Amino acid sequence: MAMASVKGENVTVSAAAAPRMKKLASMLCMKGGNGDGSYLNNSQAQALHARRMLHFLEETLDAMMERSSSDKLFTAADLGCSCGSNSLFIVDVIVRRVSEAYESRGRDAPEFQVPEEVGDSASPAYNGGRVFVHRATEAVAAAYKRQFQADLARFLRSRAREMKRGGAMFLACLGRSSGDPADQGGAGLLFGTHFQDAWDDLVQEGVVEGEKRDSFNIPVYAPSLQEFRDVVRADGAFAIDRLELVRGGSPLVVDRPDDTAEVGRAMANSCKAVAGVLVDAHIGERRGAQLFERLERRAARHARELVEKMHFFHVVCSLSLAP
Repeated sequence: MAMASVKGENVTVSAAAAPRMKKLASMLCMKGGNGDGSYLNNSQAQALHARRMLHFLEETLDAMMERSSSDKLFTAADLGCSCGSNSLFIVDVIVRRVSEAYESRGRDAPEFQVPEEVGDSASPAYNGGRVFVHRATEAVAAAYKRQFQADLARFLRSRAREMKRGGAMFLACLGRSSGDPADQGGAGLLFGTHFQDAWDDLVQEGVVEGEKRDSFNIPVYAPSLQEFRDVVRADGAFAIDRLELVRGGSPLVVDRPDDTAEVGRAMANSCKAVAGVLVDAHIGERRGAQLFERLERRAARHARELVEKMHFFHVVCSLSLAP
């Protein structure tokens, strides 16, 4: 049987697979709009974390400028958020820093090109009875870890083909301090506790079937520093110039930490901003709203714990092409 295909710059997609890819693209994204559960109104913490990491990015850019003697096109790619101002902020920092470096040396600034964002794809392992890797079985945790390793290795190979000698790649991603893949830290508290319990509520109330819950998995994995290092070294395309685990703040956006209702809303909105599109695609908007209502109530009852314990770690690194 003949099969037509659509060929892009980096990938060939069969005509049969194209609709599925289009559907995935509409699901694996942050929640748009400007509502209470939108990424736009729940990304202040991410912006704060990004600002705390800026000195790493600036050091990477400065080192790259020291190695560079070319006035040719300077290309910057931000592979982060699909909506909101955070991506624009980081790109703006890059443009300003490089421009200042050139001006301080009496050189004309190079042209800048910001290509379209490259979408990552995730294939979460089946996780019966749960919706996230946090507190999952050893086999499930191992499956998530293997998926992360494969995804990061594929990402590094793609970037190695695009990078020019003398360039640098600055990466910041969710990380964890524990050596146990089933202990996802802040991400686990966000998606592996009250969010999980809210799904169980829907099943127990007969709103959704258990099989529907079991087939939903959050496609997120927070690696340890060693796991990240192992993948980079095994791939071999990049040399690690700097690699650290940085403790960030809480993703919860609250003005009054002692207001349990506000903490509950913040928890629900944080989960909705990241996973709301996936939830709606899986069980529909009406039942998705019911899920987040239950999450909000549960989170409000555990507000103090969330305020005290909810914080994220990030793996921050600077990479250059290996010799």
